[in-house]
Amino acid sequence: MDPQAARAFILGKLREELPVARTYHSLEHTLDVYASVVDIAEKENVTGEGLILLKVAALYHDAGFTEQDLDHEEVGCRIVRAKLPEFGFDPDQIKLICEMILATRIPQSPRNKLARILCDADLDYLGRSDFQLIGSALFKEMVHYGVLRTERDWNELQVRFLERHKYFTVTNKTVREPVKQEHLLAVKEWLRINP
Repeated sequence: MDPQAARAFILGKLREELPVARTYHSLEHTLDVYASVVDIAEKENVTGEGLILLKVAALYHDAGFTEQDLDHEEVGCRIVRAKLPEFGFDPDQIKLICEMILATRIPQSPRNKLARILCDADLDYLGRSDFQLIGSALFKEMVHYGVLRTERDWNELQVRFLERHKYFTVTNKTVREPVKQEHLLAVKEWLRINP
């Protein structure tokens, strides 16, 4: 398999085909998830072929947004099935990559260690210091696509999402969860003082 060629292909596709209005589901988000996958995988002792497949899944996890919003994970898997054989990936590897991508659908449903890492990497920012910055990009995207209208709508959605979300890896439960809880309290406080 040639993961470098698979990476070059998808980064080019994302760069050229993602709509400009995708301020959150962007090339930058994909690269952020990729970096988080590498970091979490190292702490969770994932190496070898598993790490390679995890990195590829991170790069392709939102590729479906190049074509549509709803069920973008399914579209991403269709892209994986169409392109990765060209780069020497076998059917079992492709199946595992698709399982990881499908697990990121909200609500997340990872069934193996690699999928748990990808799910945590996808929402890693919830427990980081750049939470507000990244969240504002998501808010802007959701307003553009008519999902939300006001900042209050956004913060009410954030409270519901943060209360339901859970990390799956020991790494993120330990490192990100406490910070995520601080963010949740801050959003609740914003709602309290902005009735």
